[in-house]
Amino acid sequence: MLSLSLEEFMVELNEGSIKNVGPKNKSATVKLFDVEDAKAREFGDKRVKLVFEDDDGNEVQVSLFPEDVRKIVEDVEALEDDSPVFE
Repeated sequence: MLSLSLEEFMVELNEGSIKNVGPKNKSATVKLFDVEDAKAREFGDKRVKLVFEDDDGNEVQVSLFPEDVRKIVEDVEALEDDSPVFE
């Protein structure tokens, strides 16, 4: 299940073209639940791309620098030691 929340979002649709309307203070939050497939691969020369997909074909891609990926790995390892999720 993909949840998408858009804040202060307004666009103009004119003859099939979408154009930003208003100030540039827009933000978005995306959540993907019930992930069925997760992969990591190189992205460009300096980044790692994490790709998550659910059974409905919804996909979220995240590009991170290696030091950020290492931090996530450390967080997961800490969870393995302390969290009942990994029991």
